[in-house]
Amino acid sequence: MTAFALSDGNSFYCSCERVFDPKLERRPVIVLSNNDGCAVARTAEAKALGIKMGHPYFQIKELCELNGVAALSSNYALYGDMSRRMNDIYGRFSPATEVYSIDETFLDVDDIPVAKRAQWASDLRSTTKQWTGIPTCVGIGPTKTLAKLANKSAKTLSSGVLDLTDPREQQRVMADFPVGDVWGIGRASLAKLATEGIEFAGQLRDLEPKRARALMTVVGEKIVHELNGRPCMELESVAPQRQGCAVTRSFGQRVTTKPAMEQAVAGYAARLGEKLRQHGLATNHVTVFMHTSQFADGEPRRNVSMTIDLPEATNDTMALIRAAKRAVDGLWKSGFRYSKAGIITQDLVPPELSQRSLFDNLDHAKAAKVMAAMDKANLRWGRATVVPAAVGLASQSAFSTKFEKRSPRYTTRWDELPLCH
Repeated sequence: MTAFALSDGNSFYCSCERVFDPKLERRPVIVLSNNDGCAVARTAEAKALGIKMGHPYFQIKELCELNGVAALSSNYALYGDMSRRMNDIYGRFSPATEVYSIDETFLDVDDIPVAKRAQWASDLRSTTKQWTGIPTCVGIGPTKTLAKLANKSAKTLSSGVLDLTDPREQQRVMADFPVGDVWGIGRASLAKLATEGIEFAGQLRDLEPKRARALMTVVGEKIVHELNGRPCMELESVAPQRQGCAVTRSFGQRVTTKPAMEQAVAGYAARLGEKLRQHGLATNHVTVFMHTSQFADGEPRRNVSMTIDLPEATNDTMALIRAAKRAVDGLWKSGFRYSKAGIITQDLVPPELSQRSLFDNLDHAKAAKVMAAMDKANLRWGRATVVPAAVGLASQSAFSTKFEKRSPRYTTRWDELPLCH
């Protein structure tokens, strides 16, 4: 019988911070989003104070100060490296894994006898904690959805492990498991299920699959099958090809001039080209957006976007920058203080599968060599060491996200290694 395990790091970002700063242990901790805007990770102690996910920091700053809450900027370099270390451990425990997110990984447990799975999961947790310092919970089930549900329920158990292989255990847990916490059930689906009187996962499991499809499309039907122990999703040990890519940033300071916006968006286009080349993909259209802050009382608000079609699919930075600047030219309107912008693309394809434009006079071989040389230099000496003139150099720091409360990048920067005194 097919079986999956899902292991995830508890309050992962906060736990990473606690590993290197023991003073944070048992203290309420939150990690903030870009520009220290909102709470995106919270420890149990912070949740007990009423701090919600996505809570704007300026609204809870006084609460944090009064209750000794450690509010830290996101430290993505640290979190990414700790995630890599955890997955190295998972690879020792399972022949196949799927990294679902930075803190969640599915593991194949088919070959582990049912009677030994709980002990296997306990060993996985203890090894991960001992080797990385990150506490985890592990859920096991015959489908990914049940493994996800088991993982959620395991967070309430002292063992941190729950195996839902047994149908009777599935029935017991799903009887009072909120349907809104089932993997794949969003707000729209939750509202539709409410009209059917469905409040708990057990009720959703018993819903006729065709009715689930009528309410929530084929996704809802698959969820019902998965809750009944019938797998509809395989383990993806090889990541699927990207369908889209985006580079978005909140500005460190408001952008109020068109040249500044052009330079910022050119920088994002350059980063987009770099990402596309890393994955061997290209795009034939880009969407540029810009907007003001929703929290800036008394200031005029604006939220606009524009899609620019390219003559052929490309990952050439120069072509992407030209398209991005055309979008800015079409969107720009003075009199606003823009807080964020970005560039997004979808429907990515390998460059060799793209049809060439009849009227394009670009020397593709030469352009590819230029991009390869630029990527090689940036890989060796650091990102943005070599950039097109449209991106600028020193000026890019003005558009960078603020991380005023960021802890050191302990594991990836020699000059930020922890020291013993």
